[in-house]
Amino acid sequence: MKKELIELKVNGRMRELAVAPSKVLLEVLREDLQLTGSKRGCDDSSCGACTVLVDGTPMLSCTLLAASCQEQEITTVEGISEHGSLAAIQKAYGDRGGAQCGYCTPGFIITVKHLLSVNPNPSDEEIREALSGNLCRCTGYSQMYEAIKAAIEAEQRGLAAL
Repeated sequence: MKKELIELKVNGRMRELAVAPSKVLLEVLREDLQLTGSKRGCDDSSCGACTVLVDGTPMLSCTLLAASCQEQEITTVEGISEHGSLAAIQKAYGDRGGAQCGYCTPGFIITVKHLLSVNPNPSDEEIREALSGNLCRCTGYSQMYEAIKAAIEAEQRGLAAL
């Protein structure tokens, strides 16, 4: 298959790649850029494990053509650390047991990162609504909500990490 040259800005860094026009962003991130945080879960936009931010908006990278993302800022879970430290939500997930097997965690974290950027003090209902596109098969979600609440408190105290 013929490849085309594309430029992607991923986690603040410009990358030039030759990719097949049909290659989705998830494949480029994982296979070409070795950014394996985003996971392949369903290939049909139903689980959220592949969620990344594209120009600050959560997008499902398993159905998004990589070539369509040129001239946009792509942020993966690897790119949300703050000044070399884990983001508050990353730290809280680890400290509060928000992840079990961890497969879905990057998608949840990216989704929460976006939520907190547009609504720094969401209600429980707003959190549930924001996470409605992400699925976890391991947990009952209570530790995730605890982690999110801890991250909100840390952000409100002005702490990058708990």
